[in-house]
Amino acid sequence: MSTAAHKEVAEKLFAELKAGNLEGFFSCLTPDATWTVIGKPDQFALAGTRNMAQMKELLGGVAGTMATPLSVTATGWTCEGDRVAVEALSSADLKNGRKYRNEYHFILEFRDGKIAKVKEYMDTQHAKQILVDP
Repeated sequence: MSTAAHKEVAEKLFAELKAGNLEGFFSCLTPDATWTVIGKPDQFALAGTRNMAQMKELLGGVAGTMATPLSVTATGWTCEGDRVAVEALSSADLKNGRKYRNEYHFILEFRDGKIAKVKEYMDTQHAKQILVDP
């Protein structure tokens, strides 16, 4: 699969998330994919490595707190072989009136045309303050 095709899958992943279509979002991932949010799980509840069942549970819970779907907009791409690095900005309004605006760097690893591994780097302090803390 070409790097251009990998980029298309990554773009679809973010488009499905923005559309609120979690089924379409997960169709971009291999069934055994892992998603790692970089951080210390004892200090930030969303940090750690999750399998797809755990990610479905997490995203379902987070989506339930949002008044608007989470929009992730890529601002930079680096593609090489089976790896795609994405710089991105996010935006969502929560039902409690808070505004989630974060910055990311994703490393996506592909296998057989789908994303098999994700490493997500973000401003964990902002995410904790807006998404986790009461």
